[in-house]
Amino acid sequence: MAKPLMLRFAKWHIWLGWLVGVPTLMWMVTGLYMAAKPIEEVRGNHLRVEQAVQPLVLPDSALASAEFPIREMRAVMQDDRAVAILTGMDGSTRRVDMQSGAAIPALTANDARALVAEQVKGGDKIRSVTAFDADNVPFDFRRELPVWQVALEDGAHIYVGRDTGQIEAVRTRWWRGFDFMWGLHIMDLSDREDTSHPILILFAALGVIGALLGCTLMFRRRKAKVIAA
Repeated sequence: MAKPLMLRFAKWHIWLGWLVGVPTLMWMVTGLYMAAKPIEEVRGNHLRVEQAVQPLVLPDSALASAEFPIREMRAVMQDDRAVAILTGMDGSTRRVDMQSGAAIPALTANDARALVAEQVKGGDKIRSVTAFDADNVPFDFRRELPVWQVALEDGAHIYVGRDTGQIEAVRTRWWRGFDFMWGLHIMDLSDREDTSHPILILFAALGVIGALLGCTLMFRRRKAKVIAA
């Protein structure tokens, strides 16, 4: 009775192997790619020039009232002055001088170039500078924020917030490859965020079943063949 059952398991194992073989190989290849570099290098942290920490110096006068309802405020030092980065209820962002309460203009292309040259290693080797609105940002940024995309000669994309005055993201060539591999790994190439969808769960479950059958078949007893002399 055990023999036919093992033969049936072997048959199921072969068919499942054909069915989940490609996804399994894809998971292995993408996992190897993503593990090949430290995540700090993937995120481009090694390209950022370390900035001296400036203690926040708050002015005596209170911040002037905003012209729009504020959802969030961050206080930072930029160019040796206290700056408030305000996020409105509608998601828009602006900077305000905390001393005077005056709005600070959005960064120009030249401002973005200068910021990247100062704060990114190799940031002076610029190929192009392109403006993107919040509703039309490149896929490798994926945040609703108006930015300058500063493309470097080595293929890195530096995203500078036009209204925040800060570097919002560093996207190296390796990061973009990592992002694509992650999309394959979770089988979501559209948004690359959904790690719990029916297709992924189905193939993962089939892979587990195939692995269990394979482990069971390791205990199958085999008859030794006698080779005639």
